[in-house]
Amino acid sequence: MNAHKAFARMPFDSIPKVPRVSHDFWNYPSQKLAMKSSVLGPLNIHYQVRGKGEPLLLVHGLMTTSYSFRYLAPLLADRYTLFIPDLPGAGRSTMPQDPSYALPAMAQWLTEFQQALGISGCACVANSMGGLISMQAALDHPGVFSHLVNIHAPAFPMMRFYALRAALAVPGASEVLYQLVNLNPLKWAHRNIHYFDETLKSLEEAHEYGDPLASREGCYALYKFLYETLNPAGLSRFVERLKVLQQSGRSFPVPLTMIYSRQDPMVPPAVGTRLARLVPSANMIWLENTSHFAHVDTPEAIQNKVLAALA
Repeated sequence: MNAHKAFARMPFDSIPKVPRVSHDFWNYPSQKLAMKSSVLGPLNIHYQVRGKGEPLLLVHGLMTTSYSFRYLAPLLADRYTLFIPDLPGAGRSTMPQDPSYALPAMAQWLTEFQQALGISGCACVANSMGGLISMQAALDHPGVFSHLVNIHAPAFPMMRFYALRAALAVPGASEVLYQLVNLNPLKWAHRNIHYFDETLKSLEEAHEYGDPLASREGCYALYKFLYETLNPAGLSRFVERLKVLQQSGRSFPVPLTMIYSRQDPMVPPAVGTRLARLVPSANMIWLENTSHFAHVDTPEAIQNKVLAALA
């Protein structure tokens, strides 16, 4: 890692065209799955497949795509066959406009995606909002995963989620969000993704995350994720289900490993601490000098933790 100040964002005009750390993401063109979801309707889901061995599902988080696993995937592909989708509403997948993006709906879609590919019951590594969706899927469908590795998922209805919900509930808020994002979608992506080592950013990444937001459909999908998937009421229901498990002395429905960074500015580390108390059956792992996207900042550390967990 180059010498740098942690989380010191480079000016947008200074980021390189291609990442300073090379990757092979583009060597694996995305495949397309046409499916009809019971909750999101007809979808074309773009996903990448690589590797050999037992199936392993990788689920990205908010405002990113399957590209976020560009450094972790090669480290796991010699042990597992990786399935790495762009979530509905993200990347190259369909951007549903009318259906609900509420947490249970997204979790239901995830199980349907696994069923469509014949990988139900596989292990899963999920980041951020993808981790939240995957935990909800495990609560709703206990046989969905053989093991879940959650990398810094949000969970609790924090004050900023209430403030965000209130702002997005104002009539015309989705159009305001579109206008704000489209002042420059690439700069928006650059500004809203945070790494411990910001020199990992590139114009390539800004295009990958920003280009989908340049359309009204893509920006409205972002609005739906923020307004519905991260709805504080839905998060409260999620937490209550965890409390019921804890109070009844039952374990989380699937083996669970949780990996959190002590320096994450996006989801406070206190979330990990509270989740560890709420889900005592989980294996809790703390990492230093990394970010919310530890699979980008420190992929080797995540590889080691994932392989140990799944072993």
